[in-house]
Amino acid sequence: MSGKSFVQITNDVSAGLDAMRKEVPETMKGFSDLAKASMKAGSIDALHKELIALAIGVSSRCDACIGFHVKALIRLGVSREQLMETLAICTYMGGGPSLMYAAEAVRAYDELLPRLHKTA
Repeated sequence: MSGKSFVQITNDVSAGLDAMRKEVPETMKGFSDLAKASMKAGSIDALHKELIALAIGVSSRCDACIGFHVKALIRLGVSREQLMETLAICTYMGGGPSLMYAAEAVRAYDELLPRLHKTA
């Protein structure tokens, strides 16, 4: 495993987000409300919405987005096959740079899956 840990990344970012919730609560509430409304199951179910969010995180090369959305996907019961097909589309649409972050998403899944299954 490389030096990057998605457990550490999501923990570190969560600490920063906690500080922002205290210091700019209206902004953070607005973002939280937007996230909840956007991710609520509708004609697209929650799992597929999270796969879309992961794809955007991969294409944006956002480690924290990858970590948080992989965690959410694991909690929603994503299969490895669903994850891999989503990452294949990311690679098709984004080329080499997306392929590198698709590989990071696989690492995040492999790192987070056993930790989250212990807490389920």
